[in-house]
Amino acid sequence: MRIERRLRQPRWLIVAVPAGSLVFAFFASGLVLLATGHDAISSYRKIFDAAFVSKGVLSDTLVAATPLAFTGLAAAAAFRMRLFNIGGEGQLLIGAITAAAAGLYFGGSGGPSAFAIAAMVVAGCAGGAAWALIPGVLRAFFKTNEIITSLMLNYVAAYLLTYLVFNSHSYWRESKGFNAAVFPTSKTLPDSALWPAATVHVRGGIVLPLGAGFALLAAGVLWALYSRTRFGFEAQVLGDSPRAAQYAGMRTRRKILAVMAISGALAGLGGASQDGDFRHTLDADPNGLQRQYYGYAGIVVAALARYNPLAVVLVAFLIGGLQNAGNTLQGVDFPSGLVGVMQGIILFSTLGGELLVRYRIRFGRSRPEAAPAVEPV
Repeated sequence: MRIERRLRQPRWLIVAVPAGSLVFAFFASGLVLLATGHDAISSYRKIFDAAFVSKGVLSDTLVAATPLAFTGLAAAAAFRMRLFNIGGEGQLLIGAITAAAAGLYFGGSGGPSAFAIAAMVVAGCAGGAAWALIPGVLRAFFKTNEIITSLMLNYVAAYLLTYLVFNSHSYWRESKGFNAAVFPTSKTLPDSALWPAATVHVRGGIVLPLGAGFALLAAGVLWALYSRTRFGFEAQVLGDSPRAAQYAGMRTRRKILAVMAISGALAGLGGASQDGDFRHTLDADPNGLQRQYYGYAGIVVAALARYNPLAVVLVAFLIGGLQNAGNTLQGVDFPSGLVGVMQGIILFSTLGGELLVRYRIRFGRSRPEAAPAVEPV
Protein backbone atom coordinates (compact mmCIF):
# COMPACT_ATOMS: atom_id res chain seq x y z
CA MET A 1 0.00 0.00 0.00
CA ARG A 2 1.33 3.43 -0.91
CA ILE A 3 -0.05 6.97 -0.84
CA GLU A 4 0.36 9.15 -3.94
CA ARG A 5 -0.52 12.79 -4.50
CA ARG A 6 -3.20 13.31 -7.13
CA LEU A 7 -2.04 15.26 -10.15
CA ARG A 8 -5.65 16.20 -10.95
CA GLN A 9 -8.79 16.07 -8.86
CA PRO A 10 -11.95 14.69 -10.52
CA ARG A 11 -15.01 16.86 -10.04
CA TRP A 12 -17.12 13.98 -8.74
CA LEU A 13 -14.56 13.35 -6.01
CA ILE A 14 -14.84 16.92 -4.71
CA VAL A 15 -18.55 16.31 -4.07
CA ALA A 16 -18.44 12.63 -3.13
CA VAL A 17 -15.74 12.88 -0.45
CA PRO A 18 -17.45 15.57 1.70
CA ALA A 19 -20.76 13.72 1.38
CA GLY A 20 -19.10 10.46 2.36
CA SER A 21 -17.34 12.17 5.25
CA LEU A 22 -20.68 13.47 6.51
CA VAL A 23 -22.25 10.00 6.27
CA PHE A 24 -19.31 8.50 8.17
CA ALA A 25 -19.56 11.23 10.82
CA PHE A 26 -23.24 10.47 11.45
CA PHE A 27 -22.44 6.76 11.60
CA ALA A 28 -19.71 7.38 14.18
CA SER A 29 -22.00 9.74 16.09
CA GLY A 30 -24.61 6.98 16.13
CA LEU A 31 -22.09 4.72 17.83
CA VAL A 32 -21.52 7.43 20.43
CA LEU A 33 -25.27 7.70 21.00
CA LEU A 34 -25.52 3.94 21.42
CA ALA A 35 -22.59 3.92 23.83
CA THR A 36 -24.31 6.57 25.97
CA GLY A 37 -27.59 4.66 26.11
CA HIS A 38 -29.51 6.49 23.36
CA ASP A 39 -31.28 4.96 20.40
CA ALA A 40 -29.49 6.37 17.36
CA ILE A 41 -32.43 6.32 14.91
CA SER A 42 -34.82 7.86 17.42
CA SER A 43 -32.27 10.50 18.43
CA TYR A 44 -31.60 11.52 14.83
CA ARG A 45 -35.34 11.78 14.20
CA LYS A 46 -35.73 14.04 17.23
CA ILE A 47 -32.79 16.18 16.12
CA PHE A 48 -34.16 16.58 12.60
CA ASP A 49 -37.64 17.47 13.85
CA ALA A 50 -36.30 19.97 16.39
CA ALA A 51 -34.06 21.60 13.79
CA PHE A 52 -36.13 21.81 10.61
CA VAL A 53 -39.59 20.23 10.79
CA SER A 54 -41.43 21.31 13.93
CA LYS A 55 -43.53 24.44 13.83
CA GLY A 56 -41.54 27.65 14.29
CA VAL A 57 -38.11 26.01 14.64
CA LEU A 58 -36.70 27.36 11.36
CA SER A 59 -36.54 30.85 12.86
CA ASP A 60 -34.46 29.56 15.76
CA THR A 61 -32.26 27.65 13.33
CA LEU A 62 -31.59 30.85 11.39
CA VAL A 63 -30.67 32.59 14.64
CA ALA A 64 -28.02 29.94 15.28
CA ALA A 65 -26.91 29.73 11.64
CA THR A 66 -26.33 33.44 10.97
CA PRO A 67 -23.20 33.91 13.14
CA LEU A 68 -21.92 30.51 11.97
CA ALA A 69 -22.18 31.73 8.38
CA PHE A 70 -20.07 34.80 9.15
CA THR A 71 -17.36 32.94 11.06
CA GLY A 72 -17.40 30.19 8.43
CA LEU A 73 -16.87 32.78 5.69
CA ALA A 74 -14.09 34.34 7.76
CA ALA A 75 -12.32 30.98 8.06
CA ALA A 76 -12.85 30.18 4.37
CA ALA A 77 -11.44 33.55 3.28
CA ALA A 78 -8.21 32.98 5.18
CA PHE A 79 -7.81 29.23 4.74
CA ARG A 80 -7.98 29.45 0.94
CA MET A 81 -4.64 31.26 1.08
CA ARG A 82 -3.31 28.79 3.68
CA LEU A 83 -3.61 31.45 6.39
CA PHE A 84 -4.99 29.61 9.40
CA ASN A 85 -6.98 32.30 11.14
CA ILE A 86 -8.27 30.62 14.32
CA GLY A 87 -9.26 33.97 15.81
CA GLY A 88 -12.77 34.25 14.41
CA GLU A 89 -14.21 34.10 17.93
CA GLY A 90 -12.20 37.10 19.13
CA GLN A 91 -12.83 39.06 15.94
CA LEU A 92 -16.56 38.47 16.32
CA LEU A 93 -16.45 39.78 19.91
CA ILE A 94 -14.46 42.87 18.94
CA GLY A 95 -16.88 43.49 16.08
CA ALA A 96 -19.74 43.27 18.56
CA ILE A 97 -18.01 45.81 20.84
CA THR A 98 -17.38 48.37 18.09
CA ALA A 99 -20.80 47.84 16.51
CA ALA A 100 -22.52 48.34 19.86
CA ALA A 101 -20.62 51.59 20.36
CA ALA A 102 -21.75 52.82 16.93
CA GLY A 103 -25.33 51.76 17.59
CA LEU A 104 -25.45 53.51 20.96
CA TYR A 105 -23.91 56.70 19.58
CA PHE A 106 -25.74 57.08 16.29
CA GLY A 107 -28.94 55.36 17.37
CA GLY A 108 -29.30 57.58 20.40
CA SER A 109 -29.00 60.74 18.32
CA GLY A 110 -32.46 60.25 16.87
CA GLY A 111 -31.20 59.81 13.32
CA PRO A 112 -32.70 57.45 10.77
CA SER A 113 -32.35 53.77 11.49
CA ALA A 114 -30.71 53.06 8.12
CA PHE A 115 -27.83 55.36 9.04
CA ALA A 116 -27.40 53.73 12.47
CA ILE A 117 -27.45 50.24 10.94
CA ALA A 118 -24.90 51.25 8.31
CA ALA A 119 -22.68 52.70 11.04
CA MET A 120 -22.90 49.43 12.99
CA VAL A 121 -21.98 47.42 9.89
CA VAL A 122 -18.95 49.61 9.17
CA ALA A 123 -17.85 49.65 12.81
CA GLY A 124 -18.23 45.89 13.17
CA CYS A 125 -16.21 45.20 10.02
CA ALA A 126 -13.55 47.72 11.05
CA GLY A 127 -13.22 46.27 14.55
CA GLY A 128 -12.93 42.68 13.32
CA ALA A 129 -10.46 43.65 10.60
CA ALA A 130 -8.25 45.61 13.01
CA TRP A 131 -8.18 42.67 15.45
CA ALA A 132 -7.29 40.23 12.65
CA LEU A 133 -4.51 42.50 11.41
CA ILE A 134 -2.57 41.95 14.64
CA PRO A 135 -1.69 38.32 13.79
CA GLY A 136 -1.56 39.38 10.13
CA VAL A 137 1.20 41.91 10.76
CA LEU A 138 3.09 39.46 12.95
CA ARG A 139 2.91 36.82 10.20
CA ALA A 140 3.77 39.17 7.33
CA PHE A 141 6.72 40.99 8.91
CA PHE A 142 7.99 38.68 11.65
CA LYS A 143 7.06 35.19 10.33
CA THR A 144 5.07 34.48 13.50
CA ASN A 145 2.69 31.54 13.41
CA GLU A 146 -0.78 33.03 12.95
CA ILE A 147 -2.45 29.97 14.50
CA ILE A 148 -0.99 30.72 17.92
CA THR A 149 -1.39 34.50 17.84
CA SER A 150 -4.95 34.51 16.53
CA LEU A 151 -5.97 31.80 19.01
CA MET A 152 -4.50 33.65 22.00
CA LEU A 153 -6.22 36.87 20.94
CA ASN A 154 -9.58 35.13 21.37
CA TYR A 155 -9.01 35.08 25.13
CA VAL A 156 -7.86 38.71 25.12
CA ALA A 157 -11.05 39.77 23.34
CA ALA A 158 -13.24 37.77 25.76
CA TYR A 159 -11.58 39.31 28.81
CA LEU A 160 -11.80 42.78 27.24
CA LEU A 161 -15.54 42.32 26.75
CA THR A 162 -15.95 41.19 30.34
CA TYR A 163 -13.91 44.15 31.59
CA LEU A 164 -15.95 46.71 29.64
CA VAL A 165 -19.27 45.47 31.04
CA PHE A 166 -18.51 44.16 34.53
CA ASN A 167 -15.25 45.65 35.77
CA SER A 168 -15.28 49.24 34.57
CA HIS A 169 -17.59 52.22 34.09
CA SER A 170 -17.20 52.18 30.35
CA TYR A 171 -19.38 53.65 27.63
CA TRP A 172 -21.03 50.25 27.12
CA ARG A 173 -22.06 49.68 30.75
CA GLU A 174 -25.48 50.70 32.00
CA SER A 175 -25.04 53.35 34.70
CA LYS A 176 -28.67 54.23 35.38
CA GLY A 177 -31.05 52.41 37.66
CA PHE A 178 -31.02 51.20 41.24
CA ASN A 179 -29.39 47.83 40.49
CA ALA A 180 -26.78 49.12 38.04
CA ALA A 181 -23.99 48.96 40.62
CA VAL A 182 -25.02 45.59 42.06
CA PHE A 183 -25.96 43.78 38.85
CA PRO A 184 -23.89 45.36 36.06
CA THR A 185 -25.28 45.04 32.56
CA SER A 186 -24.59 46.62 29.21
CA LYS A 187 -26.74 49.32 27.68
CA THR A 188 -29.67 48.31 25.50
CA LEU A 189 -29.50 49.53 21.93
CA PRO A 190 -32.05 52.21 21.00
CA ASP A 191 -34.89 51.27 18.69
CA SER A 192 -33.32 53.07 15.74
CA ALA A 193 -30.28 50.76 15.97
CA LEU A 194 -32.25 47.50 15.91
CA TRP A 195 -32.01 45.58 12.65
CA PRO A 196 -35.31 44.83 10.91
CA ALA A 197 -36.43 41.31 9.98
CA ALA A 198 -38.75 39.93 7.34
CA THR A 199 -41.42 37.34 8.10
CA VAL A 200 -42.38 34.56 5.70
CA HIS A 201 -45.76 33.08 6.58
CA VAL A 202 -44.82 29.42 6.12
CA ARG A 203 -45.07 26.72 8.81
CA GLY A 204 -46.11 29.13 11.50
CA GLY A 205 -43.95 31.98 10.22
CA ILE A 206 -40.23 32.12 9.49
CA VAL A 207 -38.35 35.22 10.64
CA LEU A 208 -35.53 36.15 8.26
CA PRO A 209 -33.00 38.37 10.08
CA LEU A 210 -31.20 41.12 8.20
CA GLY A 211 -27.87 39.56 9.16
CA ALA A 212 -28.77 36.43 7.20
CA GLY A 213 -29.20 38.60 4.12
CA PHE A 214 -25.83 40.22 4.76
CA ALA A 215 -24.28 36.74 5.05
CA LEU A 216 -25.71 35.70 1.67
CA LEU A 217 -24.44 38.93 0.12
CA ALA A 218 -21.00 38.50 1.69
CA ALA A 219 -20.81 34.91 0.41
CA GLY A 220 -21.55 36.05 -3.14
CA VAL A 221 -19.00 38.86 -3.00
CA LEU A 222 -16.33 36.59 -1.52
CA TRP A 223 -16.96 33.92 -4.17
CA ALA A 224 -16.63 36.51 -6.96
CA LEU A 225 -13.50 37.96 -5.34
CA TYR A 226 -11.69 34.62 -5.23
CA SER A 227 -12.89 33.15 -8.50
CA ARG A 228 -13.25 36.14 -10.82
CA THR A 229 -10.53 38.64 -9.89
CA ARG A 230 -6.77 38.91 -10.05
CA PHE A 231 -6.69 39.28 -6.28
CA GLY A 232 -8.26 35.86 -5.85
CA PHE A 233 -5.92 34.26 -8.37
CA GLU A 234 -2.84 35.65 -6.64
CA ALA A 235 -4.16 34.57 -3.24
CA GLN A 236 -4.66 31.05 -4.60
CA VAL A 237 -1.14 30.96 -6.03
CA LEU A 238 0.34 32.24 -2.77
CA GLY A 239 -1.49 29.50 -0.89
CA ASP A 240 -0.44 26.71 -3.25
CA SER A 241 3.16 27.76 -3.95
CA PRO A 242 4.66 30.75 -2.11
CA ARG A 243 7.96 30.37 -3.96
CA ALA A 244 6.27 30.53 -7.35
CA ALA A 245 4.33 33.60 -6.23
CA GLN A 246 7.51 35.36 -5.12
CA TYR A 247 9.21 34.43 -8.39
CA ALA A 248 6.27 35.97 -10.28
CA GLY A 249 6.66 39.21 -8.33
CA MET A 250 3.51 38.96 -6.19
CA ARG A 251 3.56 41.05 -3.04
CA THR A 252 3.24 38.48 -0.31
CA ARG A 253 3.04 40.82 2.67
CA ARG A 254 0.32 42.95 1.14
CA LYS A 255 -1.77 39.89 0.33
CA ILE A 256 -1.39 38.47 3.83
CA LEU A 257 -2.60 41.72 5.38
CA ALA A 258 -5.47 42.06 2.90
CA VAL A 259 -6.72 38.49 3.36
CA MET A 260 -6.51 38.67 7.16
CA ALA A 261 -8.38 42.00 7.12
CA ILE A 262 -11.14 40.52 4.93
CA SER A 263 -11.39 37.49 7.20
CA GLY A 264 -11.60 39.61 10.33
CA ALA A 265 -14.13 41.99 8.76
CA LEU A 266 -16.47 39.09 8.00
CA ALA A 267 -16.25 37.83 11.58
CA GLY A 268 -16.73 41.37 12.90
CA LEU A 269 -19.86 41.74 10.78
CA GLY A 270 -21.15 38.63 12.51
CA GLY A 271 -20.64 40.39 15.85
CA ALA A 272 -22.58 43.41 14.58
CA SER A 273 -25.38 41.08 13.52
CA GLN A 274 -25.47 39.58 17.00
CA ASP A 275 -26.00 43.05 18.47
CA GLY A 276 -28.53 44.36 15.97
CA ASP A 277 -30.46 41.21 15.04
CA PHE A 278 -30.77 39.12 18.18
CA ARG A 279 -29.36 40.37 21.47
CA HIS A 280 -29.96 44.14 21.13
CA THR A 281 -27.19 44.72 23.64
CA LEU A 282 -23.51 43.95 24.13
CA ASP A 283 -23.83 40.50 25.67
CA ALA A 284 -21.06 39.50 28.07
CA ASP A 285 -20.73 36.36 30.14
CA PRO A 286 -18.37 36.88 33.09
CA ASN A 287 -17.50 33.19 33.39
CA GLY A 288 -17.72 32.18 29.74
CA LEU A 289 -20.19 29.41 30.61
CA GLN A 290 -23.14 30.62 28.52
CA ARG A 291 -21.18 32.01 25.58
CA GLN A 292 -21.69 30.33 22.24
CA TYR A 293 -18.30 29.75 20.63
CA TYR A 294 -19.24 30.56 17.07
CA GLY A 295 -15.66 31.17 15.93
CA TYR A 296 -14.56 27.59 16.53
CA ALA A 297 -17.74 26.12 15.07
CA GLY A 298 -17.18 28.31 12.00
CA ILE A 299 -14.01 26.34 11.29
CA VAL A 300 -16.11 23.17 11.15
CA VAL A 301 -18.50 24.92 8.75
CA ALA A 302 -15.68 26.12 6.47
CA ALA A 303 -13.95 22.73 6.43
CA LEU A 304 -17.16 20.87 5.61
CA ALA A 305 -17.89 23.35 2.81
CA ARG A 306 -14.30 22.90 1.48
CA TYR A 307 -13.83 26.66 1.82
CA ASN A 308 -16.40 27.44 -0.86
CA PRO A 309 -18.19 30.64 0.25
CA LEU A 310 -21.53 29.66 -1.28
CA ALA A 311 -21.42 26.21 0.31
CA VAL A 312 -20.52 27.80 3.66
CA VAL A 313 -24.00 29.35 3.91
CA LEU A 314 -25.71 26.00 3.32
CA VAL A 315 -23.48 24.14 5.77
CA ALA A 316 -23.98 26.89 8.37
CA PHE A 317 -27.72 26.33 8.08
CA LEU A 318 -27.28 22.60 8.69
CA ILE A 319 -24.89 23.03 11.64
CA GLY A 320 -27.12 25.79 13.01
CA GLY A 321 -30.01 23.35 12.95
CA LEU A 322 -27.89 20.84 14.85
CA GLN A 323 -27.06 23.43 17.51
CA ASN A 324 -30.66 24.56 17.75
CA ALA A 325 -31.81 20.97 18.18
CA GLY A 326 -29.24 20.45 20.94
CA ASN A 327 -30.54 23.48 22.82
CA THR A 328 -34.15 22.42 22.31
CA LEU A 329 -33.66 18.79 23.35
CA GLN A 330 -31.31 19.57 26.22
CA GLY A 331 -32.25 17.55 29.27
CA VAL A 332 -31.57 14.38 31.18
CA ASP A 333 -32.41 12.19 28.19
CA PHE A 334 -30.32 14.24 25.74
CA PRO A 335 -27.33 16.16 27.16
CA SER A 336 -26.41 19.18 25.05
CA GLY A 337 -22.76 18.09 25.10
CA LEU A 338 -23.64 15.35 22.61
CA VAL A 339 -24.08 18.02 19.94
CA GLY A 340 -20.54 19.26 20.56
CA VAL A 341 -19.26 15.70 20.26
CA MET A 342 -21.08 15.32 16.95
CA GLN A 343 -19.57 18.57 15.67
CA GLY A 344 -16.10 17.35 16.58
CA ILE A 345 -16.66 14.04 14.79
CA ILE A 346 -17.90 15.91 11.71
CA LEU A 347 -14.76 18.08 11.73
CA PHE A 348 -12.34 15.16 12.02
CA SER A 349 -14.22 13.18 9.38
CA THR A 350 -14.11 16.13 7.01
CA LEU A 351 -10.40 16.71 7.53
CA GLY A 352 -9.74 13.01 7.03
CA GLY A 353 -11.78 13.02 3.84
CA GLU A 354 -9.77 15.98 2.58
CA LEU A 355 -6.75 13.67 2.37
CA LEU A 356 -8.64 11.48 -0.09
CA VAL A 357 -9.22 14.49 -2.31
CA ARG A 358 -5.54 15.41 -2.40
CA TYR A 359 -4.04 11.91 -2.27
CA ARG A 360 -4.86 8.44 -3.54
CA ILE A 361 -4.18 5.06 -1.96
CA ARG A 362 -2.83 2.32 -4.21
CA PHE A 363 -2.72 -1.35 -3.32
CA GLY A 364 -0.52 -3.86 -5.06
CA ARG A 365 2.23 -6.36 -4.67
CA SER A 366 5.74 -5.02 -4.67
CA ARG A 367 7.78 -6.40 -7.50
CA PRO A 368 10.95 -8.20 -6.50
CA GLU A 369 14.06 -6.45 -7.60
CA ALA A 370 15.86 -8.16 -10.46
CA ALA A 371 19.22 -9.68 -9.59
CA PRO A 372 22.15 -7.85 -11.20
CA ALA A 373 23.58 -9.60 -14.22
CA VAL A 374 26.92 -11.33 -13.69
CA GLU A 375 29.42 -10.83 -16.42
CA PRO A 376 31.30 -13.97 -17.54
CA VAL A 377 34.94 -14.19 -16.51
